[in-house]
Amino acid sequence: MKDALNGVQAGWNYRFELGDFTLSVSGLIAAALTLLAVWLLSWAMQRAFNRHARQREIRSRAAIYTLSRIAKYCLYAAGFLVALGFLGIPTSRFAVLAGAVGVGLGFGLQSIFSNFVSGIILLFERSLRVGDFVELESGLHGEVRDINIRSTLISTNDNVDILVPNSEFVTGRVVNWTHGDSSRRFRIPFGVAYGCDKELVKKAALEAA
Repeated sequence: MKDALNGVQAGWNYRFELGDFTLSVSGLIAAALTLLAVWLLSWAMQRAFNRHARQREIRSRAAIYTLSRIAKYCLYAAGFLVALGFLGIPTSRFAVLAGAVGVGLGFGLQSIFSNFVSGIILLFERSLRVGDFVELESGLHGEVRDINIRSTLISTNDNVDILVPNSEFVTGRVVNWTHGDSSRRFRIPFGVAYGCDKELVKKAALEAA
């Protein structure tokens, strides 16, 4: 038993080199457990926010949704920093990596970074909220179901889910039919023969609607 405990302790404290970093098995396990705990906490927090939002008015749900997203990203960032601490990796070492990422953003990742920043703008500005009925410059119209960090989920009247890059909502023209009022009006022109009874036409139109 003593030999087994010594073997477990030796494996727990085992260290190996990875470039300029020295990592330990205990640090890797602690970092993995930290990320798992952050994910479980984020999942539970999102469920609590959604349960709280269902008990509020529609307009209040949009604010709760924005708060839940911001809290989720802050929790992920904090968990990532704590995991780096368990691994023994100082955050100052990422200065070179940040420079390389900046160069990458200037070339191949420019559109991804643009969508990321646009998603943050949408969450803070609240010009677009979950439940709004919008019409894009491309002619696409539907209800906003989810605002993610890269794209926004739009559900059309045909119940088709479409992912739209967030940058289209910031740089393009967007008609928000329910920004100030939850009700919306549609104009559907149609023609009838001359001489028709107007009351009959009104009755038929209301029945068709």
